[in-house]
Amino acid sequence: MDNSVTEAPEVPPAREAEAGTPWLDAREQRFWRAHLEVGKLLDHQLSRELHAHNLAINDYEILVVLSESPERRMRMTDLATATLQSKSRLSHQITRMEAAGLVLRQECPGDRRGLYAHLTEHGWETLRKVAPDHVRSVREHFIDRLTDEQLDALYAALAPIAEHLRGLRGRG
Repeated sequence: MDNSVTEAPEVPPAREAEAGTPWLDAREQRFWRAHLEVGKLLDHQLSRELHAHNLAINDYEILVVLSESPERRMRMTDLATATLQSKSRLSHQITRMEAAGLVLRQECPGDRRGLYAHLTEHGWETLRKVAPDHVRSVREHFIDRLTDEQLDALYAALAPIAEHLRGLRGRG
């Protein structure tokens, strides 16, 4: 298997003239593009494999988040935040998942405008059935391709970036 990454092109001369722009050097560009490619390819592969179970990757993520929540339910606004979706997009997603019997919307007691997304028994059973295949896929396509040291280094590098980006959520 060829693990090489395409060499990044040099910065076009026109861009060099733009003073103050901290262009990526060849090493940084190579890393950045590899990061983007891995993210897209991994998402595509995992999505393809979940499709065999009639689930989208967003469906699976919602099932997992709800399964880990108290009473297997979460306020819709909190679920949107947890899954990095807009409230509108999540609402459409939950509508599709409701039609499949995976989740239910429930009113929040004491808050007429608030709604919970609640994992149904069918949703729970679907998750229990699909999770072993999904975990095998994550291992095959990501985890098992790295040594323990590489996993630790990757986590150490990405965790502060994730923390920084979480801190920016809701701004602007």
